[in-house]
Amino acid sequence: MRILKINRNDAGQRLDKFLGKAVKGLPQSLMYKYIRTKKIKVNRQRTVQNYFLCDGDEIQLFIRDEFFDSPEKDDSALSRIKPKLDIVYEDENIMLLNKRPGVLVHEDSDAKENTLIMHIKAYLLAKGEYDPEAENSFSPALCNRIDRNTGGIVIAAKNAEALRLMNEKIKNNKIRKFYLCLVHGKPKKQSDTMYAWLKKDSSANMVEVRDKSFSGAKEIITAYRVLESRGAESLLEVELITGRTHQIRAHMAHIGHPLLGDGKYGINREEKRKGYKYQALYAYRLEFLSDGEENALSYLTGKTFKLDRDKIWFLSGTENKE
Repeated sequence: MRILKINRNDAGQRLDKFLGKAVKGLPQSLMYKYIRTKKIKVNRQRTVQNYFLCDGDEIQLFIRDEFFDSPEKDDSALSRIKPKLDIVYEDENIMLLNKRPGVLVHEDSDAKENTLIMHIKAYLLAKGEYDPEAENSFSPALCNRIDRNTGGIVIAAKNAEALRLMNEKIKNNKIRKFYLCLVHGKPKKQSDTMYAWLKKDSSANMVEVRDKSFSGAKEIITAYRVLESRGAESLLEVELITGRTHQIRAHMAHIGHPLLGDGKYGINREEKRKGYKYQALYAYRLEFLSDGEENALSYLTGKTFKLDRDKIWFLSGTENKE
């Protein structure tokens, strides 16, 4: 028998959702069977799959040991990493980090350790703020994502409560997201709020934008203002009102002003010779709005976090040398 003790990072989850993360070797069908047949209990009592766990609960599992085998509990990979992070802000709940263009946020088949989330975990492990062995189901997580070839501020949660609260803020539009981008040409209007419809083609990792609704498309809203124009290029501040895949890149290309260096929605052969290795797009500012609630993150209300332009490499038109 194994006993799993529920801590504050586990509390508030459904039993089946928790077990799916805490006992990765246990097939879902067997999990439900074991709950029904009382091979999985909570506080030594019969339970149900949708029971919401509380801090201090104990789960008794009368199942084979091999179901508990999980390489994710091994922190040797994290110990080998020397974290390289540009921290914009940090407290006991969250971190705001400046992700450089070209850096992956999550693991994929090509990069398992050299990702932003792995460097965050290694950093917190070294600080003593994260211990994989002590956690049943939680690990530090990113609250928002930025494309590999886009740079900017990314939010990471250090505990489950912060992750939940931050995800709620994002879902309820309590965090405003602003980007800087360089585009071809000069928009006709100095500022505008644009409406269109976007459909994603997952197989091609592309999106299509049209002015009117069409099958499978979702509405997008993008606001911009021109900060400066020089010759055939303009620097824009863009606010994402909705947050769809490739929204800024595709929307700006749709109105005839593709981003410099954007090989998907623009023309970047000549720009690569000039030094643009990535699309000229940077998530440079986050603004936290009031939600009228008291919680662990309420002190962030009204705060704006902003990267200085001299930290954003693409404004010079050359590759970042740091």
